[in-house]
This record gives sequence, structure tokens and C-alpha cells, in this order.
Amino acid sequence: MSEIKWKLNNIREQVSIIDGKVSPSIVLQNAKYLHSIYKQWLTGNIWISGDRIVYVGKEMPANLEGTEVLDMTGKTVVPGYIEPHVHPFQLYNPYSFAQFCAQSGTTTFISDNMSFVSMFENKKAFSFLDKLSQLPFSFYWWARFDSQTALENEGELYSNASVCEWLDRPDVLLGGELTGWPRLTRGDDQMLYWIQAAKHKGKKIEGHFPGASEKTLAKMRLFGVDGDHEAMTIEDVEARILHGYAVTLRYSSIRPDLPQILKGVVERGYPIFDHLMMTTDGSTPSFHQDGVIDKCIRAAIEAGVSPIDAYNMASYNVARYYDMSNLHGIIATGRYANINILPDEYSPTPESVLSKGVWLKRNHVDQQAFPTMDLSDFGKLTIDFDLTDTDFQFSMPIGIEMVNDVITKPYSVTNKGNKLSTDHDESYLMLVDRDGAWRINTMLKGFATHVKGFASSYSNTGDIILIGKSMEDMKHAFEELKKMNGGIVLVENGQVVTSLPLAFSGSFFDGKVENVISLELDLKAALKDRGYHYTDAIYTLLFLQSTHLPYIRITPRGIFDVLKNTVMLPSVMR
Repeated sequence: MSEIKWKLNNIREQVSIIDGKVSPSIVLQNAKYLHSIYKQWLTGNIWISGDRIVYVGKEMPANLEGTEVLDMTGKTVVPGYIEPHVHPFQLYNPYSFAQFCAQSGTTTFISDNMSFVSMFENKKAFSFLDKLSQLPFSFYWWARFDSQTALENEGELYSNASVCEWLDRPDVLLGGELTGWPRLTRGDDQMLYWIQAAKHKGKKIEGHFPGASEKTLAKMRLFGVDGDHEAMTIEDVEARILHGYAVTLRYSSIRPDLPQILKGVVERGYPIFDHLMMTTDGSTPSFHQDGVIDKCIRAAIEAGVSPIDAYNMASYNVARYYDMSNLHGIIATGRYANINILPDEYSPTPESVLSKGVWLKRNHVDQQAFPTMDLSDFGKLTIDFDLTDTDFQFSMPIGIEMVNDVITKPYSVTNKGNKLSTDHDESYLMLVDRDGAWRINTMLKGFATHVKGFASSYSNTGDIILIGKSMEDMKHAFEELKKMNGGIVLVENGQVVTSLPLAFSGSFFDGKVENVISLELDLKAALKDRGYHYTDAIYTLLFLQSTHLPYIRITPRGIFDVLKNTVMLPSVMR
């Protein structure tokens, strides 16, 4: 259960409002609001004191001295939306993404902690989490059990002591997502111990089971997994519901499955909406041009889901599942004042947003209510080494072929030389240690036909990815990356075509999400013009190293065979 932070004197003052001794700060009068338990639209008055709803019902306060009374006649009022599965480091950072999401009504995150584990000692990470908790927004977290790639220092980052420290935090609501679940089937008792430790602390376990068979789902349920967000079809949903999983449906830049799945649920008449949630699953910035969880609600309503079920999937279902409906997901006495004011029940993007009693948006206007936050703890990426001709040796017989944005398979390399033709889709591929200690060279098939030089410090591990047809342009892109202290750079014939600076640790943008959306769209357009034909190049960069997806990956340990769990060709020390 999430932590309750009201002190005794706060609670006494809140109770005194009921007695008329103290006035509330805000009253939403004549509000047509969603009562998530009744599953009905009710009409009443909502009293708010500070960050808490102190009363909902027919009565008006006896004491209105200094109270802001707002007539909600003609409006529709719903709970603030909850994003139950967010990766808040997709070029944006948790602070900038929270600011952005608040304007479309998403005021609570349940967030991935992987970037914190990879960058900080726990003490420093926890200090940053505590700072985030002071914002007029609600942050909760996962505790990951694996790095999602092949690291030499995996045991140090995900030590028993470190994972258990994360699980001890009251704002950590779950363990997972279990991208490393095959370790369980191979007999890894350390991961099983962490699952059981999380369960004993009342936390959920989130799976990651794309394409899983029924037997795999059954085994994972026995291991202690409670939910999964990897259903891609209505049949996947049926299998997960059959085994008692909570199911989170995705509407993301690479998996826009939610509308079609919900149409299937509606057509088959399944009364299962109480067991469904919705997520954008760490989509890249441009996917959010038209919303976050409000976008999911809109898609659900268009798929034939009743508005009440759609709003519950975006709020109450999440709060109930994670045992925090005492604070979130329902407009009722005692909860946080997280409230969205809509023009009507079919329009989920709010006109006004209250989060913890603070107006974040009012009458369509951003209230600029987030205090400035120091993000310097993330640091800058300083590259203090050069790449030489010796580094550009591509003699490995095995290359990586892209099947789609994120799935890859091995292939036999045939092309050689210092410069590749644009008549085919093979490119040079390098992964270089961000500190210059090692490199791994291979070929990448299917990325593009005309990308000459490309460099990115945005990757799963924060190491540097180089791709291109021309070694000279790849070197140039690397040098531009050094000047920027990290980011993404596309070079052609010695000239920078486009770039996206990532000032924080070479991974996150320093600025508003709206600004990084513009830069991302420019980058994607330039790549598309040069032959990248999949959906999301940013995800390609992120997942080239990710060993939770088949079949072959480029990792700090070398070229990695996912199914065999072995290094095919090791990295080379520089």
C-alpha cells in the first residue's frame, strides 16, 4: 500500500471542515462526477482542502470563508488518469514528462527504475525520487530485477542488497517488469527470492511475456507473477484472463494494439473491463502529440467501450489493483484531489486539471505550477577519447538483420570495404563503451540504404552506437557527438544533416517535451528519407542491446545469442 503522508494536525483540520470550524480551499459545486465504485454518473459537491478531497455529496460546507466555489454545471468530472507502466526516460525525463502529461490529465505514474539503477548509487537515486515526490504530481516506481541486456557488472547493479532496498520503499509498488523471466525457468532462485520478497511486502509482480504459451503463463503465475502488459491479440488477453492475470493493454508507438483488442472484447461480450488497464508503455515523444492516457481513453470509447469502463480502466482499476484506491482513482472522501474537468464524458482531454489540489491546467491554460527542479544530478556525458582507423575493423562473419523495429536475427556477412553501396540495406554497426574501454563491430542489415554516418549515445546502456555506410561520416558523427556531450547525430558527406542534443548523461533532453518532439520528428523524417522504413527508429536504438527480445543483440559483452544465452563473439578491448 502506498504511503499516507498526512500528519495528525492535517487530519484534525480536515475533519474540522466537516464540522464547519474551518473552510475548504476549493468546492466544485453541482459537479456531474464519475463514482468509480457505483459505476454511475452522480451529481454532488466536492470539497477540497489542500491536496485532499474531504467530502463528496449533496451538502455544501457551513464555512465558506476564503473558499473558491466553482459551478460545474454542464461539465463532467473524472479522477486524474494513472499511467500504470511508464518508462520516463524516452528522450524526455521524469520531470519534463510529468509536466507534459499533466496538461492532458495524467497526474500519476507507476515508473520504471532502470535508468536510476544504471546511473546512481541507491542513496542518490532515492534522494532524487524524494525530490520528485514534492511536485504536484504522484510518482510511484518499479523495482527491476535485471538489466534487460548482457552486462559484465550485472551482479553489482542488481545485487540482493540493492534490489531489497528498492523493495523496502513504500513508493515502490511492484517488482519487474520481468524481462529476464527465462532465468526463472532455468532455476534462478535469486530472482524467485526477489519475487517472493516483493509479494511478502504486498507488492505486485509484472510480467513481460510476448507470445507466451499457455504453459509458460501457468508457470509464471505459479512463480508469483500477477499481471502482464504484452497481450498483442484478443486471444492473448483470453489466455491471461483465464489464468487470473491482470491485463494492461498497450497503445504505444511500436505496439498500437489497444483499439483492436478492445473491439474484440466488446464483440465477444466479455464482462472483463474491471480487470483491464491501459498504458502507452514508454512511447517516444512524438507519439504523445495527441495525448497520453487520455489518448487511450479516446481509443477505448471509439472501440465501443462504455465511457465509464474506459475511465475506470485509466484510473480506478489501476488504483485498486495496486492497493492504493485509498488515495487514487476515485472521486470520494479522503482521496488525493486529482481531478479532471471535461467538457463531456466523450471528451477525455480535460479543460482543467487538479493534481494534489493544485491547478495544473485551468480553462485550457497551463498554470505553470511545477516548481523548477535541479536535474544536474544526471550529469553530462564527457567523451575523452578518439576513434582511430584501427577501431573501424569489420571482419566479423555474423551480422544483425532487422526483422522489424525491434526484432533482429543473425545473418552471414558478405559486404566488405571502407565504404558501402547505397544499392543495398547493409550498414556498419559499432557499439563503443562510453568510457572508451571496449568496442564491438559487426554489420546491420535492414536499418537503411542511404544513412552515411549516424551516432547515438541514446541506447539501452548509455554506450555509443555508430551506424553508417561511410566510415569517414561515422567518425564525423562521433566527433559531433563529443562536441554535444551526447545526443543523436546524422552526418552525410561531411555535413551534419540533423541532430538531437541529450544534455543529461547523453540520454535525456534538457527542455520541454514539446521541443524534443520537434527535434525527434526532424530526425525521423531524415532517416525515413534515407531508407529507414519501420515505425520508430528511437526504439530501434534502444533495443539493439536488449536481450529480452529475439534473436541476436549487440551488447557490452559482445554479440549475444538470446535463445542460447551465450556470447557468440566477444567485445574487443581498445
